[in-house]
Amino acid sequence: MCRPGGMGMKIAQFALLFVVYIDLMGQGLVLPLVTTLIFDAEQGFLPANTSQSAREFDYGLAMGVFFLSWFLGAAYISKISDSIGRKAGIMICLAGGFAGYALTIIAINLGDFALLVIGRAISGFTAGNQPIAQAALVDMSRNEGEKTRFMSFVVVAFSAGLVGGPVIGGLLSDPSVLGDLASVVLPFYVAAGLVLLNAALIVVFFHDTDVERQPFRFRPVEAFLMLYQVSQRPHVLRLALVFFFSMLALNSTYIFMDTYFAERFGFGTLQNSLAMIVLGVGLGLSSGLLAPPANARFRKRPIIYVTVSIMAVAGVGFIANWSPLLVYIPIVAMIVPFAVNYPTMLTLFSNSVGPSEQGWVMGVTVALLTLGAGIVSLAGGWLMSINIHAPFVVSIASCLIALGLVALLWRDDSPVDATTTYIPSRSDTL
Repeated sequence: MCRPGGMGMKIAQFALLFVVYIDLMGQGLVLPLVTTLIFDAEQGFLPANTSQSAREFDYGLAMGVFFLSWFLGAAYISKISDSIGRKAGIMICLAGGFAGYALTIIAINLGDFALLVIGRAISGFTAGNQPIAQAALVDMSRNEGEKTRFMSFVVVAFSAGLVGGPVIGGLLSDPSVLGDLASVVLPFYVAAGLVLLNAALIVVFFHDTDVERQPFRFRPVEAFLMLYQVSQRPHVLRLALVFFFSMLALNSTYIFMDTYFAERFGFGTLQNSLAMIVLGVGLGLSSGLLAPPANARFRKRPIIYVTVSIMAVAGVGFIANWSPLLVYIPIVAMIVPFAVNYPTMLTLFSNSVGPSEQGWVMGVTVALLTLGAGIVSLAGGWLMSINIHAPFVVSIASCLIALGLVALLWRDDSPVDATTTYIPSRSDTL
């Protein structure tokens, strides 16, 4: 074990934050690059005679497989880490991430779409590194102040990953920056190298703390059992329904934003990467500067009403915008309220259960987010072939449903206010 406060311990903490960075970097890197691969006929990845509707379906499939695999894998990966240790769990995820990048590189070089989908599936199933790294940092914390400081570092790493991915993808694939060295496949080589570096840091410097290990039971329907448990918990269910549609609104925009810009405004990888950078910076700054004072000053219900309403207006802004120069306005209008909405919802989820179920309820939020993202990815490609604005229509509709659910389910007697703490009741027991 590294000496507390020693250099080895600091490097171990950095390695865990690097895990979070790489997790989010992958999403920001992949979306613009896969958009270019599938929609730019000059890349030659898909046959030249592939129709636009077929390309939209293929994009939705590649993204949908990733998120649905993440949904299925998240429940198992987190449980495995409780049984075999954080270090082994992180290494499993890093190995899966490296394998996913390797298969993606091979798929691009061979022009094999099926192999690309398999690579995305492996990456998705092992994309549960962030909660494991967070749990490891909590295990290493010596007091509440240190725990809070580590979690603030996690937010920084989260935002840096969202920005870093598009930067790596945009610069390394742009001939105007790297000349003949630039290619769509080069960023994946760099990403795979960063995964190997992260794995080396974890192996050498990170050691599990002495915490009680939980027995692991493999249940094939683990992810769906988690959703069933939500249906049996009225407090959590009221939150889950609103959260699901709020996340669906964001994901409908986030996943298809690059595709929409490529089709409507002719954006390439660098321009789409810039859009992702704006999104990442907006998320990082708003979550740090706006979310804490908003939650300190206002009750939770009005915060959710206002943020979801602004997200709906942002969806209209995407559809109404006619200029490529103005695309960043609806991006900011969407991500800033989301950056306040998301931590507010997480606080409500945390307050809805007792101390022994915090891990479970955070797993519920990941399951809801990834399930919704997977569904909208699979359906969105088909919907875009009907109408290019369809993902934003889904986003607006999801916001309206979320607002309706708040009005219907979050009554004055429901546990949704600034001071709520969990009070167990017979209806909450499984």
